[in-house]
Amino acid sequence: MKLNRFVACTVFPLGLASPGLAGAQGVSVTDYKNATSAYEEAYVNGQLNMSKNRGDAQSAYDLNLGLQYDRVFSSPDRDLRIQALADGTVSRASTAGARSNDSYTYGAGVTSDTYFTPGSAGAFWYGGLNVQGSSAFDSHQIAGTVGVGYGRVTNVTPMARAIRIIEELTMRGRMTGSPALGVYQRVAEVVDRESEFRSRYGARDYEQYWVQAIADALKAGGTMAPNFDAADVLKIYQIVTRERISTRKVGWKVRAGVGYVFRTFDGRSDSDPALEVVGEYYYPLSNRTQFNEIATFNTILNNNDNSYTLRNVMSLTHEVSDRIDWENAWTYNYERNGPTKTNSTVNALSTAFIYSLTNSLDATATYTVAKYGGDQTLANPNGSDQSLFLGIRYRLR
Repeated sequence: MKLNRFVACTVFPLGLASPGLAGAQGVSVTDYKNATSAYEEAYVNGQLNMSKNRGDAQSAYDLNLGLQYDRVFSSPDRDLRIQALADGTVSRASTAGARSNDSYTYGAGVTSDTYFTPGSAGAFWYGGLNVQGSSAFDSHQIAGTVGVGYGRVTNVTPMARAIRIIEELTMRGRMTGSPALGVYQRVAEVVDRESEFRSRYGARDYEQYWVQAIADALKAGGTMAPNFDAADVLKIYQIVTRERISTRKVGWKVRAGVGYVFRTFDGRSDSDPALEVVGEYYYPLSNRTQFNEIATFNTILNNNDNSYTLRNVMSLTHEVSDRIDWENAWTYNYERNGPTKTNSTVNALSTAFIYSLTNSLDATATYTVAKYGGDQTLANPNGSDQSLFLGIRYRLR
């Protein structure tokens, strides 16, 4: 199976990641300290490719639509993550008489990390449940995992927004001095309470109260211009509602657990348990650059089966401007089949530019190079594939 899509993108030189935001005055997104935080992202992706080359009997096309959802809520005693995705494709070959074919995949899962010592970055136990479906089987699979882990990851996106707000007001001459770190912290805390304001005042009216609270936190710092007015409040509103800032995280986690498939795609429930080991690392290299690393190891706990899978995803996102993000990634996937004593390797490098047309609508351009090695099949031989996709992404949340 060829790799023809990849949402993320190639590692670029770390030298681009050194400068911070001009108005931050030495304040970093990693300075944010808040044990209770949440973020939510939901996207709809669309890509369409059409072609008719010399000798083609008819036009060929490939339409892909995807949905991604990610919600994380963190409190001193628990991290809760809910994820969902769906991907559907409609395509037709260029050969005479070829008909339209469609396929789909979907998945949803929830994971809860509960800390033995609330508020710490230490040990926790976790449980997870996920469901996967595919048109290839016309069925679904249900699996669960229980295990232990260590470490904590903190969402510091609110501080990135606070730095952006103060940077803009400083450039406009609306600050009489450099705010203390405590001012950034208070502004970030209010930014982080968006969902609270939405629940209290409703989706239609909450923004005016939320933005006013941000302005009040700034004025309480004592460094705002005396004639702070409606134009300044409007600028804050534009930043928090119209400018897209990618998620920023800091911290690490390691976990190990045992999983069991309660229902396979063919309806069975007699599968062997599996072992999973996962390591995560997140660090903002600057106020504009985020580095992520996730490594996963899976194997079946069966004396007669030495199969396992190793997957590593390394990504780097750089905020080129208030409207443009440069997303890069390297994905390594190694699979070992014990019974057949074969293995396969896939290395994928991708780079993408994300241009924000509005706060909710992005134009994307993604270039991918994937190299296949090991004991591949005739249908998927060793070698490299390249692809370039232009698409539109709509942010639901």
